[in-house]
Amino acid sequence: MTALKQAMKDKNVVALESLRAIKSGLLLLQSAAAGSDIVSEEEGLKLLQKLVKQRKDSARIFSEQDREDLAQPELDQAAIIEAFLPKPLSEEEVTAIVEQIITEVGATSMKDMGRVMGQANKALAGKAESAFVAQLIKTKLST
Repeated sequence: MTALKQAMKDKNVVALESLRAIKSGLLLLQSAAAGSDIVSEEEGLKLLQKLVKQRKDSARIFSEQDREDLAQPELDQAAIIEAFLPKPLSEEEVTAIVEQIITEVGATSMKDMGRVMGQANKALAGKAESAFVAQLIKTKLST
């Protein structure tokens, strides 16, 4: 809310749109959580990741259609929303965590992909992209 108020004072339209999208998403999550006004940190991180992904996907589509005038505001909004996410882990850190999870679960083949992915999503929520984690797990379990 503080950032939203500051964006209003600064008349920063891009930040204002981004922050209003976050607020709207949080309000929808609260109303969906029957009777609970509290959104868990995990749910909040998922929401922020979803909003960033939507904007990056939109920007990619606009760029493919040579509409940079529409793509740039989407990328700007994604950058503002990403500021509220925790700093992403490096590839080495993600690899170490995935290897640890594979060892803990006792995974030996692609049949164990679901169990490993479930644990990895919990451990890496908001800290690494799911697509990268899934590819890494596939690579580790294939060898």
